[in-house]
Amino acid sequence: MRTTRIEYGVVRKCKINVAYQSAALTCFPYYHRFFIELAYVAHTQNKLRQVRRGDLGSRQARSGGGRTISEGRDVSNRSNLTEEEGPMNTQIAITRRNVLRGVPTLALMSTFAQRSPAQAQSISAAEARAIAKDAYIYGLPLVDSYRIQYAYFVDRGNPEYKGPWNTIVSVARVFTPNDKAIQTPNSDTPYSTIGADLRSEPLVLTVPAMEDGRYYSLQFVDMYTFNFAYVGTRATGNIAGRFLLAGPRWNGQTPNGVKSVIRSETDLVMVIYRTQLFDPGDIENVKRIQASYKVEPLSRFLGQPAPAAEPPINFVKPLTVEQQRTSPEFFNLMNFVLQFCPTHPSEEELMARFAKLNIGAGKNFDASALPPEIVQDGMADAWKAYNEFKTTQLDTGKVTSGDLFGTREFLKNDYMLRMAGDILGIYGNSKAEAMYPIYTVDSAGQKLDGINRYMLHFAPGQFPAANAFWSLTMYELPSSLLYANPINRYLINSPMMSTLKRDAGGGLTLYIQNESPGPEKESNWLPAPKGPFFLILRLYWPQREALDGTWKAPPIQNRT
Repeated sequence: MRTTRIEYGVVRKCKINVAYQSAALTCFPYYHRFFIELAYVAHTQNKLRQVRRGDLGSRQARSGGGRTISEGRDVSNRSNLTEEEGPMNTQIAITRRNVLRGVPTLALMSTFAQRSPAQAQSISAAEARAIAKDAYIYGLPLVDSYRIQYAYFVDRGNPEYKGPWNTIVSVARVFTPNDKAIQTPNSDTPYSTIGADLRSEPLVLTVPAMEDGRYYSLQFVDMYTFNFAYVGTRATGNIAGRFLLAGPRWNGQTPNGVKSVIRSETDLVMVIYRTQLFDPGDIENVKRIQASYKVEPLSRFLGQPAPAAEPPINFVKPLTVEQQRTSPEFFNLMNFVLQFCPTHPSEEELMARFAKLNIGAGKNFDASALPPEIVQDGMADAWKAYNEFKTTQLDTGKVTSGDLFGTREFLKNDYMLRMAGDILGIYGNSKAEAMYPIYTVDSAGQKLDGINRYMLHFAPGQFPAANAFWSLTMYELPSSLLYANPINRYLINSPMMSTLKRDAGGGLTLYIQNESPGPEKESNWLPAPKGPFFLILRLYWPQREALDGTWKAPPIQNRT
């Protein structure tokens, strides 16, 4: 069999050996991009014939435009993808036999043909599937957070849009079922939000003095969804102050008048403000506090010219929550977000492994170059692993919600914990700031469902151990959003204690069901949907007893 050898010595700095038989080209339509290369071989064979006939000069035949066309030996016995003479010199051998040998191998070769030779590596279908699984677990919080920030700070036509980057936007109300961008929102504290783009320069954040007894917090969340800093009642007190928020590339000095510098690992940051609302009549006080929150670029704070602006970001459209579960485009969104996330030293090996599938900052992940089942099965494997984790760890109490949120150091690069935190309540607080006992099953281990009637009893002296306040909030499934109900009650919290009926012994019993428990108990009723649901008990600024496990959330009893 005659073979043709093509050397891309100048253009690609690699060498591709191709043994070509035209009969193989009709076998697998998935690999059209790779077959373009094979079609080029046919073209060069024709040029070679011209050389033999003397139609092209010998010098052009040897080096025309950096390409050399010459006779080569049969390379059909070479492995489908090997590296020879260093990483910049990759050889690929294709014969009809190799094409027919198996879909996974050829598909992966097609992927590597599109990558730089230094990156090309041999990889099996099983390893590719495992990488897709691990990359999905790693990337879901990043992609999901981007979805929310796109709605908040980019898409002006979105009903969830807040405002442009580097401005503070306050909402002087609590969340309702109409707020759908964030899963499991709290409905206790009106929110203010900053989408911070720190590429050009840092931002200076100013907070006012707060009256004693009112809780507030600023939660700093990077693109990995790590809670890397806090300002507020617990962290810095209720006194006024200025804080500098800087990105990973800023190396300046702390300016006068600034209490401290808060550094982010990533260029884009979300700052979430929570301001306690005591009752509906307190809303005007909350509005005045929100109006006192300020943010400005460092240059403006210093009265200096602004530095050169970074190029505008060409934001890509995110996937929906449902699409994020199965769409291969997930990995290109992940690649986009990673451009704003300099690789942490602890993750360099992990990023090198992901790069085998062209997953990484600024890379182009091409799912069409792989057999569809590799990506789909890898993503499905990630969800299977999460469901197993939830069943064996979360639902049994071995892992609590307090284990899901925090700094990189706290989570110790446990990406399943981070994925679970995203699914159960993205942007949840670190446990020193708030704790979230989650009720997904009753005392008998059965999943909560509105066809049943439940009660939750707090014995005297066993109310949630919180320095600020506590609340119990209802979320319907599968949306994980607030449940719209006839009495517009989405939670029961400690500021409502004066309107709740206490037991004869001083305890408190809450009734959780779809229909009213009757006029005498309705003050303590938290409406539930007719189908599945779950509850989150929030403890803001938890006391030591809650943090060390001395205080435990009581179980929910099925009283049907």
